[in-house]
Amino acid sequence: MDYIIYFIITIGILVFIHELGHFLAAKICRMRTDVFAIGFGKRLVGWNKINGFTFGDLPKDIDLKGHTDYRLSLLPLGGYVKIAGMIDESFDNSFAKEEPKPYEFRSKPTIQKLFVITAGVMMNLTLTLAVFAGINFFQGKQVFKTTEIGEVREGTFAANVGFQTGDKIIQINNSIPQHWEEVLNDLVLDNLGSDKIVKIKRGEEVIDINIPGSEITNAAQDSFILPIGESKPMIMDVLKDSPASDAGIQPYDIFLSLNAKEVLSGQQIIDIVSDNKDVELPLVILRDKDTVRTSVTPGIDGKIGITINDAYAGEIDFQTYGLFKSFVLGVEDIIQYTKLTFSSIGSVIKGDIEFGSAFGGPVRIAQFAARSADLGLISFLRFLALLSLTLAILNIMPFPVLDGGHFVIILIEGIIRRELPLRFKIAIQNAGFFLLLLLMAFIIYNDIINL
Repeated sequence: MDYIIYFIITIGILVFIHELGHFLAAKICRMRTDVFAIGFGKRLVGWNKINGFTFGDLPKDIDLKGHTDYRLSLLPLGGYVKIAGMIDESFDNSFAKEEPKPYEFRSKPTIQKLFVITAGVMMNLTLTLAVFAGINFFQGKQVFKTTEIGEVREGTFAANVGFQTGDKIIQINNSIPQHWEEVLNDLVLDNLGSDKIVKIKRGEEVIDINIPGSEITNAAQDSFILPIGESKPMIMDVLKDSPASDAGIQPYDIFLSLNAKEVLSGQQIIDIVSDNKDVELPLVILRDKDTVRTSVTPGIDGKIGITINDAYAGEIDFQTYGLFKSFVLGVEDIIQYTKLTFSSIGSVIKGDIEFGSAFGGPVRIAQFAARSADLGLISFLRFLALLSLTLAILNIMPFPVLDGGHFVIILIEGIIRRELPLRFKIAIQNAGFFLLLLLMAFIIYNDIINL
């Protein structure tokens, strides 16, 4: 249910913002908007000035007299604004039998048509910028002052390319990172897909690790590409009447050692607990600035009733920004993530990344939305902003049915100074819609088999 709820919230916000862009632009250009819909298919509920709030479909012969019907429809996978005199997702072409009217899309200058068709993308970009800038302004940025690698577990990207626990990164190609964000930027975002030479300090020895670009590109699909050093496992939640609760463990306690072993990650704790069912284990935890010694006895199921995450425990700098700088950094974030998106698409085309790992549908969106919400409001807003940016990028691509496809047709019509044949435009829309449905089905299939 969490997945379903967060999916509906996420898609609802993004679709509303996108379609609001088209709607407001159409109003500015004095175009008639017949429908503002969240979702596709059958009308479930809606409101308009003629017959107010109603359930189900409207009467076929109803005359809204230029007013808009605001509605929620059955399939919550998108939405649309029906603009009079435009071939859109509804494929309604009844207007073509009559002379163009001043309030119709087809009667407006090319520049106004292009403005309306790109307004959805512009609204998505505005949302992304507002979130990024807002986070920078109100929260600032935490800078983790370390370049040390945390616990490297077998089978992970870090282990496969040659990193070991405790390695300190001192150089990536020609860049010398000063903190963890620079490590990730230099390794992943800077020239994504290119090979990297990483210079590390391991004990007293300096070693070069050569990492193929394809390995980095594949690992970039996972938000946990490298384990950060100087981290400790932190308790996020304690189940009532559990072994952890009986041992006096509290949320935000940090595990220092368990069963006389220093612990660096939540996975270590899971391994120790699951291997010692019904065995009393000595435990040392850090609570604020106090060290607490206790013991915990895992149940016969090999669990103690906690939710645990790895938390950075080293030196942190806090950077705050003014309003102007926050927007500048927001723009830089958009440029950076846009480059990453196009690099990922290019890697899919070249075959360096599997399609299923690069693209996600409703199931994956629901998963990430729920996980980000569990980490707090800021995390959810950042995910929402990134998804809004992705929606903008994909929507402006010159594919039939998408805004980019409409843009190309409008541009061609503006250049040749006449409309393309109606049958041709409907055929293009039909073909694009069919291909889009196939793509959606394939993405959803990939989501399900990767659950």
